[in-house]
Amino acid sequence: MSIKLPKPVDAYFVADRGDSEAVAQCFAEDAVVKDEGHTYQGLSAIKQWKEDASQQYTYTSEPFACEDKDGRIIVTSKVTGNFPGSPVDLHYSFSVEGDKIVSLEITL
Repeated sequence: MSIKLPKPVDAYFVADRGDSEAVAQCFAEDAVVKDEGHTYQGLSAIKQWKEDASQQYTYTSEPFACEDKDGRIIVTSKVTGNFPGSPVDLHYSFSVEGDKIVSLEITL
């Protein structure tokens, strides 16, 4: 099933199929990502986060729900791959300014 996502969020999920540079380009210069208990701030750290995740696991992410909640865009996505517990539904909480993501928190 395909859903309509805000442009910067859609760009993130499209880029996530590619390389870490493409993912980093979706974020503002001082953006923050929180994932698996770690915080990554700035484009360099975000690029490294994505490189490390891609080297550790192969996965696909298929968004299937999206809501605007208190100014944040909450996307639920089925993530399938070669990691323990796959497949799993993850919640991606985005804050966006203009055409860039300023924060992203990924939770179960």
